[in-house]
Amino acid sequence: MNREVTLPLIVDDRGTLQVAAADVSKLLRTVGGRWVRLVEAGESGLDEDTVAALTIELAKLADRIDVACIAHSSGPGPVT
Repeated sequence: MNREVTLPLIVDDRGTLQVAAADVSKLLRTVGGRWVRLVEAGESGLDEDTVAALTIELAKLADRIDVACIAHSSGPGPVT
């Protein structure tokens, strides 16, 4: 299953970001990591395979945000 997710960035009327993309990607990775640690600690009610799959998807989304930000900050390449 491949679904696209669009995350609008929150900007003010001058175009200034109000939420740093790095903070969002860090949050996504942190949530996944905490889920994994809960499973490793034997937390009842958490399915290991489901947590693993969700953690992977959160990491992929974080990677996509990071790549999009790198591409945006790099700007357009030289015109040839």
